Amino acid sequence: MAETSEQKIDPAKLRNIPIRRLVPNLLTMLALCSGLTAMRFAFEQQWAHAALAIVIASVFDILDGRVARLLGVTSKFGAELDSLADLTNFGVVPALVLYLWELRSTDSIGWIAVLVYVVCTAARLARFNTMLEDHAAPAWAKCYFTGVPSPGGAGIALLPLFLVVQFGPALQMPPRVLALWLIASGLLMVARLPTLSMKGRSIPPSWVPLVMVAVCLLMAALITTPFLSLSILACGYIVTLPYGWYSYQRREKLEAARSAPPAE
Repeated sequence: MAETSEQKIDPAKLRNIPIRRLVPNLLTMLALCSGLTAMRFAFEQQWAHAALAIVIASVFDILDGRVARLLGVTSKFGAELDSLADLTNFGVVPALVLYLWELRSTDSIGWIAVLVYVVCTAARLARFNTMLEDHAAPAWAKCYFTGVPSPGGAGIALLPLFLVVQFGPALQMPPRVLALWLIASGLLMVARLPTLSMKGRSIPPSWVPLVMVAVCLLMAALITTPFLSLSILACGYIVTLPYGWYSYQRREKLEAARSAPPAE
């Protein structure tokens, strides 16, 4: 006799899902909503609000992965959802905000810059996802990204907007220069440049109070003077890029020297 439909139902699918498993995905959804809201502000020419909405999306993006690992609820679904949200929040949205702000006044180079930046963001995220499955990399390599991560790329791309909001149109780039800046920001994401990552790093116990004070000061600065703080953070991150490359090369040479067979 044929099986009934009730017998074909997998009992595992009927189990309740713990709320804690939903928390990281809900944070990712909040990040996506914040990024898309930035587009609404851009259409209304509220550039400061649009930039802040993207920054808020980056905060949620930082939290979702940390919370997932803290709760032990990482999943393939969450990773794919996070990548799609990152492509929207740090690829499509920043590029279109800059296009609506200044780049649409150019002939075609503005739209070309938008396309290049978004494609670079997609390629960077795809490469990041494939590198997660590379277990042959040494443990110390977890302290570095390959290329600028997508939130960092968005921060660099939006730096001209931060500066104009803070200091006025005197620091505004010509539209064609802004287009080249956007293209360069995208290329930094797909470059093989090693950049610093907080993963796998540790600090001495004596530094913990200093780090806590520094974080409090940073939060106070972001609340009181958000665009000045964001401009300084973006410029500071750009300054760290050469150091990240130097640090990686130095670490690689040290590890090669340690693994080399002793001379006879």
